[in-house]
Amino acid sequence: MSTEPETTEEAEPGALGAAAEGDAPGAGDAPGAGDAPGAGDAPSTSVDTGGAAAEDGSPSAEGLAGGAGAGTEGAAGQRSEAEAELAAQRLERERIERRRAEKRGPISAGTGLSGTAADLLAAVRAVESGEKPVVTAFREPEPAPRGTVPEPARRPRPVSAPAAPPAAAVPAARTVEAVRAVLTGGGAPDGLAPQVVAALGEGADGQLREDPWQLLRVTGVRPEQADGFARALLGAECGPDDERRGRALTVWLLEQAALAGHTALDAPALAAALSQRAVPDPDAAVQSTLAEGEALVFQDALETTAPAAAPARDTAEEDDGEAEERPVRVLVGLERYALAEESLADGLARVMNSVPKDDGSAAEWEEAAASAGRSAAELIRTVAGHALVLHTGGDASRAETAALLGAAHGLGLRAWTATHTAGGHDLRASGPAPGDLPDGPEGGTDTTVVTLADLLSGAEGPGRDADGALDLDLLVVLDAPQLDVETAALLAESLPDGARLVLSGDPGVLWSAGPGRVFADLLAARVCPQVASRTPDPGPVGELVSGVGIGELNQVEAPGKEVVIVPVRDAGEAVHRTVQLVADSVPRAIGIPAEQTQVITPGHGGAVGTRALNTALKERLNPGPGRFGGFDPGDRIAYSPAPGRTMPGHVVKADADGLHLDCSGAPVVVPKERVEHSVRLGWALTAHQAVGLRWPAAVVVLPGDAAAALTRPWVYTAFGRAERHLSVVHGVEQALQRAVAEVPQKARTTRLPALLRAQVPTAG
Repeated sequence: MSTEPETTEEAEPGALGAAAEGDAPGAGDAPGAGDAPGAGDAPSTSVDTGGAAAEDGSPSAEGLAGGAGAGTEGAAGQRSEAEAELAAQRLERERIERRRAEKRGPISAGTGLSGTAADLLAAVRAVESGEKPVVTAFREPEPAPRGTVPEPARRPRPVSAPAAPPAAAVPAARTVEAVRAVLTGGGAPDGLAPQVVAALGEGADGQLREDPWQLLRVTGVRPEQADGFARALLGAECGPDDERRGRALTVWLLEQAALAGHTALDAPALAAALSQRAVPDPDAAVQSTLAEGEALVFQDALETTAPAAAPARDTAEEDDGEAEERPVRVLVGLERYALAEESLADGLARVMNSVPKDDGSAAEWEEAAASAGRSAAELIRTVAGHALVLHTGGDASRAETAALLGAAHGLGLRAWTATHTAGGHDLRASGPAPGDLPDGPEGGTDTTVVTLADLLSGAEGPGRDADGALDLDLLVVLDAPQLDVETAALLAESLPDGARLVLSGDPGVLWSAGPGRVFADLLAARVCPQVASRTPDPGPVGELVSGVGIGELNQVEAPGKEVVIVPVRDAGEAVHRTVQLVADSVPRAIGIPAEQTQVITPGHGGAVGTRALNTALKERLNPGPGRFGGFDPGDRIAYSPAPGRTMPGHVVKADADGLHLDCSGAPVVVPKERVEHSVRLGWALTAHQAVGLRWPAAVVVLPGDAAAALTRPWVYTAFGRAERHLSVVHGVEQALQRAVAEVPQKARTTRLPALLRAQVPTAG
């Protein structure tokens, strides 16, 4: 490894494990202290953690509905063609109705879902059936109308403004005013009134008077604040043993656990957390919550390993007739995540048990595998014989999935690839030869690679068949560790019978921002074949990242200054050296311009968080007054259309419609009212925001106060965002080496492995 490339200031040589002198404590807020919803940071795993929940980021239902009929525009002058098209559509609808009438009952796919996943599937089906979706189910900017005529370039599409609120806003306004009065009477900020109405609906004022702790359903409200509000309203009737308080705190703790990635909590852990909140009888509080239907309880059998030499049992004991019971764990969870996990297990079992479609003989698959590389050939042969396959590997392993995609197209399959972010669209950047990938209709770039969100919403992709399933034969999902349980459940429900599914990703990166750890659970359950890539990530950066993945922080040879360590003593020096690296040193010594260098830091707040770094980088690289919500044309931004998804880009302009962005070549218009919550400066990101994306150069900043928050997956993810050059601004002394060697991914409590083992008893 090298020290910093030539700079205007002399850099001390150092290794990643070397100590940096004089780290000042308090240099920045703890990671995750950032606040913007949708920023993509995974909250703390503590069930007692506060913090705002991310706002709903689902696509607008009106946008989906608008896309269904947009293709008729432009046909005003062609009467005969329009009439012919209408006639064809009528015939097709009649055929579909006849086919549905032949079935024994209505289509049940998706009935196990709830929440956003169920709303999204209902909206898609409503579009296909010609019905108008319910516009209040979604709050995300609607996608652009989708025409019936194929477009030469489908990805660049503007995001239109969200639908106007429903006409029945007058009673809502009265409800808001009534809630304001209740909030004022309890000493709570009246600005919370719209959020209270959104959470509780009509009659929210009466619900608050009857149960003041319902205020905890509002994002960001803490238990101590709800207690103060209840004391002001109830007076002497308020007490810590109030049954209403116990129920509200139980639900709040489960919601906080979901923010931390858990889909359920062990009953003892939940009881302990309630005790910490001064609930005198935690068990009674949980039972009351279950009785009211606000949570569900589960008993999952635990896997046991028989001892090597079990003592012989007395014959009399065996005659007692009491069978040995398997140990179980009692879990409590919110209904939406419990149903999503069960639906996911059912959907994956259906995929594994369905008969594959007639999509090529064994000889044809073998011929395709023989023409591919070693790891790619193994993947192709495995997919040929199985409906569900897990594929693990680093960024270089995308060449293998690209080869699989090319082989599938060669066999005539309708094969598609879904990525977590739009930045993952170009599989050619990962190494496969151009001939390994199918060309689009114009012979240009691949048009069968879309984001998973666009695939499921219908904004892009193959569309859906008459039964509401995705119209494809093979789906390869990249960045699989980023699948949360609700998205994965919707995906499994959307696959047709006989389709093949390949989940591909790097198991060493950070898990999803939403609840669940789907990819890790599937790997642990061993219910399907797993193919491990043997394609190493190239260069010194790849060697360093591979070592981090197995818990080793190695010295690597970097003759071209591919890896540079910059020791710093305090927060001010860390900011200064970061700006110097991005704006001067890396462009001059490495030849990578500032716009292709990404800064990654543990958190948003503090002296060396994303906010402080972005302010300093903007002042140096694109100074301006921030004429529109703090942004100027040319600013690098991070746009979060939904929680856990980040689209890097830059500001183009601002007008009455909102802030105009360019995100990976796709024009996006963010309405003014959404700019504050979904757009932030993007020269510096957190590792959670950067998952699924890579840049030619990355500058990873490790301030002294971030030492306690570092984990091996965080370091692995942050270092792995660099393709050619990695600079590490190092201020955590030996904490980096200790984190890589000793601090694994934070555990999440989920039910998926047990559900999968029940669905596929021969697993493992």
